[in-house]
Amino acid sequence: MRTPAPTRPRTYGDIDGFIVLLEVACEDAEINATLQQLLVLPDDRRHAAVHSLTLRLRQSGAEETLIEAIACLIDDEVAEQAYVRIFQCARGLA
Repeated sequence: MRTPAPTRPRTYGDIDGFIVLLEVACEDAEINATLQQLLVLPDDRRHAAVHSLTLRLRQSGAEETLIEAIACLIDDEVAEQAYVRIFQCARGLA
């Protein structure tokens, strides 16, 4: 019996919903502003906010793609890069 080939680990770049979330934030000023408010929080407060938000989204029956995208923002480095990206969009630089 063959052992299955190991799968490549997923990165945040592999999560389509995360990429779409950033694209939508560039197109929608309200979503951009909301994400900026989340991303400027100190890390510990952002972690708690993301955790709370993903729980509320799951309880309300939101699509798993959105929940997974929001959950990416718990990672400090990812949150920092996302903030840079959406901040640039809001200023028409991206």
